[in-house]
Amino acid sequence: MTATILAMMLWGLPSEDPKPVSTGTVTGQNIRITTDTPDPVNPSGPLHKRVSAKRFEKSLRVVVNSVIFRSSGQNLTILGTYTEMTSRLTEPVLLGFAALAIRGRVKR
Repeated sequence: MTATILAMMLWGLPSEDPKPVSTGTVTGQNIRITTDTPDPVNPSGPLHKRVSAKRFEKSLRVVVNSVIFRSSGQNLTILGTYTEMTSRLTEPVLLGFAALAIRGRVKR
C-alpha cells in the first residue's frame, strides 16, 4: 500500500481537482442544464514539489477506499487509474498471504 500511495502522490492525482461547469438555457418554462466535467490534468513540474501533506492525505484516502471499499470515486489521471486497478488486484492477495503466514507461525 505504501508503494501505491507514493505512486498516487507522484503521478496518479491530477494537478488540480476538475471543476464541473454547468450551462443552461431557458425556453419559456423549460430549463435545460448541461454539466460538463473536464478531464483531469496530469501533474507537471519536479517530483519533489508533488510530495506534500495535502497530496499524501488525498492519496491515502484514495488507496484505502480503493482497497477496502472497492470504490475511490476520485478523478484520477490515466496512470492513477491503472495504479488503482493494479492495487485492487495485488493488495488483497498480499494481505491474504500475510494472514496465511501469520496463521502458519501461530500454529507452530
